[in-house]
Amino acid sequence: MAPIRIFIADDHRLLLAGLKVLVQDDPTMQVIGEAVDGHSALRLATELKPDVIVLDLSMPEMNGIRVAQALRVQCPSCHILILSVHEDRAYLRQLLELDVSGYVLKRSAPEELIAAIRAVAAGRVYLDPAIAGMIVGRGSQRESARNIDRAAELSTRETEVLRLAAAGYTNKEVSSRLRVGVKTIETYKARAMGKLGLETRAELVRYAIVKGWLGGP
Repeated sequence: MAPIRIFIADDHRLLLAGLKVLVQDDPTMQVIGEAVDGHSALRLATELKPDVIVLDLSMPEMNGIRVAQALRVQCPSCHILILSVHEDRAYLRQLLELDVSGYVLKRSAPEELIAAIRAVAAGRVYLDPAIAGMIVGRGSQRESARNIDRAAELSTRETEVLRLAAAGYTNKEVSSRLRVGVKTIETYKARAMGKLGLETRAELVRYAIVKGWLGGP
C-alpha cells in the first residue's frame, strides 16, 4: 500500500523539523513538502497535491484560515488537518464550515497527530478530544439531545447519508459509496438536516459527536 503523502506548514522551524521526524518515523507516511508561510503553503500544496495537509493557523503573509479557504478551491481532494495552539470555539466553527477534515492541538501527545493523519487520510473527520468537548458545549448538548430524539424520524438511507456527510464526504463521494445519484443524495441530506433542525456543517458535526458517529476507526 502506498504511504500517506503529507505536506506540513508551520512557521516555527524547530517545530516543523520535529513534525517531519515524527511523521517520517511512521513507515505508512511520507512527507512530500513543507512551508513556513501561508503563500508558500498554498502554492506548494496546490502543486504537490498531498493526501493530507498539516496546517498551522498562525503563519506570516497568509494565515491558516485563508490558506484553508483557498485550498478548498485549488486542491479540493486534499484533506486539511489543522494543528494549532488555539482553542477558541469561534475558530473551530469557522474552520468546520470550510470543510477542514481535522483539528489537533499542539499541546496534545504526538500519537494524537498520527491518529488524526490516519483518520483524515481515510476520509473521516478527526477532532482533538478537548476540541470535541468545546464544540458540543453544555447548551449544545441539550440542543443535540433534542435532535437525537428527532433522529427516530430519519429513514435508514437519510441516516447513512448524514453519517457520511458528517465524516467529511462530499455529495459526489456519498453518491459513489451508496450507488445513488448525486441529486438524490442532496435531497436525502437536505431532508435529514431539516428534520433535525440543522443548518450548518458545524451543527452537523456537533450532532455527530453527540451521536458517537465520529469516534473510533
